[in-house]
Amino acid sequence: MDKNTWIGFGLIAVIILGFMRCGASGGSDAAQLTPEDSIRAVQRMDSLRLQKERQQQYKADSARNASANADLGFFEAAREGVETLDTLQNEKIRVVFSSRGGLIKKVELFDYNTFADKENPLVLFGTDAFGGNESDFSLYLQMLKDKDDSTNLSTIGVFTNRLYFNTVEKDSSKVVLRLPTTDPDAWLDYEYTLSEDYMVSFRIRPHNLKDKLVFASEVMLDWAQLVPQHEKGRRFEERNAQLQYRYTEGGSSSLSATGMDSETENDPLKWIAYKDQFFSTILIADDAFMSSKFTSTAMPAQTGYMKVYTTRTYIPLDVKGEKATGFRFYLGPNQYNLLKSYDAEVPSKEKLHLEDVVYLGWSIVSWINRILVVPMFDLFLDWGIPIGLLLILMTLVIKLIILPFVFISYKSSAKMRALRPQINEINEKYPADKMRERQQATMELYKQAGVSPMSGCLPMLFQFPVLMAMFWFLPTAIELRGRAFLWADDLSTYDAVINFGTSIPLFGDHLSLFCLLMTIANFGYTYITMQSQNTDPSMKFMKYIMYAMPVMFLFIFNEYAAGLSFYYLVSLFITIFQTMIFRWTLNDKKMLAEIEANKKKRAGKPKSRFMQKLEEMQREQQRLAREKAKTAGKRR
Repeated sequence: MDKNTWIGFGLIAVIILGFMRCGASGGSDAAQLTPEDSIRAVQRMDSLRLQKERQQQYKADSARNASANADLGFFEAAREGVETLDTLQNEKIRVVFSSRGGLIKKVELFDYNTFADKENPLVLFGTDAFGGNESDFSLYLQMLKDKDDSTNLSTIGVFTNRLYFNTVEKDSSKVVLRLPTTDPDAWLDYEYTLSEDYMVSFRIRPHNLKDKLVFASEVMLDWAQLVPQHEKGRRFEERNAQLQYRYTEGGSSSLSATGMDSETENDPLKWIAYKDQFFSTILIADDAFMSSKFTSTAMPAQTGYMKVYTTRTYIPLDVKGEKATGFRFYLGPNQYNLLKSYDAEVPSKEKLHLEDVVYLGWSIVSWINRILVVPMFDLFLDWGIPIGLLLILMTLVIKLIILPFVFISYKSSAKMRALRPQINEINEKYPADKMRERQQATMELYKQAGVSPMSGCLPMLFQFPVLMAMFWFLPTAIELRGRAFLWADDLSTYDAVINFGTSIPLFGDHLSLFCLLMTIANFGYTYITMQSQNTDPSMKFMKYIMYAMPVMFLFIFNEYAAGLSFYYLVSLFITIFQTMIFRWTLNDKKMLAEIEANKKKRAGKPKSRFMQKLEEMQREQQRLAREKAKTAGKRR
């Protein structure tokens, strides 16, 4: 390959390193948190553990915070009680509801386990070691309070997470929790209905509260959740854990996966997702969320949690009781096709686009994943192909797709290599002080030979999005989670064969075998490629860079999913085989013969517009240089 091709390789390497540095969500290690960040995160977690008054975490008005729930008004009937639990479940999920706050207390997913507990269902959220809730959900309800002077009215407010609900209806798929008041004919109902999968319908129904609550079209909703660590690779899980949300008018956004972040959104939102690497809790509004404030905090590793997410938003509430306020909770895996299935046979304007929580890369890369990689992966899964063979087949198919680009790139490099002696003659004929003449002669040689210096680099850039599609897809594919292959017991995380017992900076506390094998194969491919290059002194530094790249990839991919390292390992073996075939079919003699044929074919033909334009630009540069030299001579 020629110098331009190696420069192309170098640029691609820089882009790859940039992608990997950003990660799927732009995250980084929790260990990079400042001490202040860690203190705040622990304080926030402790407040949830101890079930302190919810308003203390959010209220900007301290006086209002101090008085909230101190005077419950006509909700005094709900102040005292004993927590009772109601459970709904289907074949996939178990949801536990608490009478204290009327909220969802615990969610278990039957088809999944955590890396540390292979016997019991995965707990999306539940209770912590101190018995506190890992999820909190509360409405702030304002009431009118009469003063001695009937013309002077004030308001008092209560948070529902401190009040006790009563179960008034329960069957196999539905439970209704009622918040009582001092008036037997006035209440607030939370109605939960479990579907056949991971979706829970949630309805808020006021009854006879028109004269008791402050008449307003919206009420404040506070929602917080701790995200437990579910995966073995904590650093990689953190990079893929984010708070995301989607606008009602289309498009989505997210908070940073690094440290602490906050955001205020005044535009109406359709859904809010508390996302982990492979699982999410998504709150979906029938109408919209208004004036929302979000925070996301990365938790220290010793807490056993990844993030704590909080939301303060405003939702519609018809205090007349004529219309229920509707939501849906999605409590399940980040499985692309499952999330996309909720939009099946739904009008375009009403589509939820929940699949946005599965990040598939930047626009062109995600497009390739959606139309090629994901359908192919699902097809092979449906055929029942073992996961290791499936990844090999996917690699073969992708290699066949990009084969024409690889062939064009290699052929261009072979031609440039065959022209190297003639280019050296031009360089000797025109010394460095005659750079313009050298460039003209070189471009004329390229024109006669039918070679473009960019023809080796551009095909590499064209195939780059296809290669990167797998880089984004495999770490997010929940189908790899828990799937074993060879020595790797879980292809969705690293396959450690050596544990160091301590963390090595920029490397980690282990060595992944698939990553090591990929590095060795990369060295082999680099060596084979370098053997075909001329020993040009100006290329020595580039050779050092090419040999250093496998080492960099070892440090980068050591934390990544074993499935991704295995894919790149197979891809490298196929690439080496292709290179050997190309070298046998496109040797220097054949390339020289083709170049000479091109010279004869192009002899006497008019120059292309590109070459004409290039020569005109060169002549103009020479003219300007001469004029500049004359002007400088006159000044002397």
